[in-house]
Amino acid sequence: MNNKINEIPDEEMTVDIELESGETVECSIITIFEVDGKEYIALLPMVDEDDELYGNYWIYGYSENPNDVNEEPVLRAIDDEDEYEAALDAFDEYLDEQEFDEIIEEE
Repeated sequence: MNNKINEIPDEEMTVDIELESGETVECSIITIFEVDGKEYIALLPMVDEDDELYGNYWIYGYSENPNDVNEEPVLRAIDDEDEYEAALDAFDEYLDEQEFDEIIEEE
């Protein structure tokens, strides 16, 4: 599996996601990463601790128009179970690396 993780700049970038219920949730972008030549984005809903979405994260397919940097990126649901598992595995590796980096910084 070929994985590439892009670090997000220190300023917090957000995206609004419309749920099936019609509710819009503002999400923080955790990271954008690549698996086997496809890009994905990991999002963290910015909700109160008592919200049922608190602590969840979402992974979507991600694409940008290379010919127009001003065009909004496109997010897509990942319908294929194998593709979703590969993206989830790559994101889990990213989280493990972040925890390891935090442990090293504490020493």
